[in-house]
Amino acid sequence: MPPRSNLHVLAKCALAKYDAKQTLRISRCTRLYRARSHTSYSSDELVVRKGCAVDAWPRGINAITLFVEDLEAAKTFYQDVFGFPIMFEDDDSAVFNFGNTLINLLKSTAADELIGPAKVASPEAGSRTQFTIDVDDVDATCDRLAAIGVQLLNGPMDRPWGIRTASFRDPGGHIWEIAK
Repeated sequence: MPPRSNLHVLAKCALAKYDAKQTLRISRCTRLYRARSHTSYSSDELVVRKGCAVDAWPRGINAITLFVEDLEAAKTFYQDVFGFPIMFEDDDSAVFNFGNTLINLLKSTAADELIGPAKVASPEAGSRTQFTIDVDDVDATCDRLAAIGVQLLNGPMDRPWGIRTASFRDPGGHIWEIAK
C-alpha cells in the first residue's frame, strides 16, 4: 500500500479502494477536502497517486477566490454588474455562481488562513490577473456597464487576434475583460 497522504485520511468519507496498480480510487465522492489547502473536488471518481489528486486534470476552474478590502462594496458591485444572486454568504465572504465557476469574494483580512504563508498584495500593487467573459455584444455590454457607473479601463476595441474587447476593474482591483 502506498504511503499515507492528507487525502488518504479523508478518503474514509467515500468508497475507497486500491486497484491493481496501487492507485487509490475514491468513487461516488461528492465533496472531498484536502486538509491543509481546503481545496475541494467533485467528481464521480477521484484518483490519488503518490499523494496527489489526478482527477482528469485540468477539467476547468471550479472556484476563484478574490481578496477584497470592502466586502459590502464588492458584493454590491458584483450584484449590479453581473446580476447574479449571492449563493452563500458569511461575515468574511460572498459567493456568486458564474456558470460552472464559483467566484468567492473573501475579505483580505481572512485570506491568511487560506494562503499563508503567502501574503495578499494590496490593490495598489498592480494587477496580476485578468478574467475574461464571453458576451454576445461588447459594445452593448459596455453601454450597460456605463449606465450603472462602471468605468472602462479600455475598449471597446478590435484586437489583432480577431476579437473585440473591453476591460474594467472591480472594487477590489481585479480586472475583468468582456470579449466577443
